[in-house]
Amino acid sequence: MKASELRSRSVEELEKQLHELLKEQFTLRMQQGSGQLSRPSQFKVVRREIARVKTVMAELSAGSR
Repeated sequence: MKASELRSRSVEELEKQLHELLKEQFTLRMQQGSGQLSRPSQFKVVRREIARVKTVMAELSAGSR
């Protein structure tokens, strides 16, 4: 998802999406540990998405000060 799409969401929606991404990252880590990870490149995608959501949340909180 693009940052411009994330900026149109509310803080609650961003927090919910961040939680889901963190759960997905945890699942990928567990799959890697047990040798069942089918797409290692998915780590990079999830990490970047988490960073993107956190960046937009920081922008929103800085703008409300």
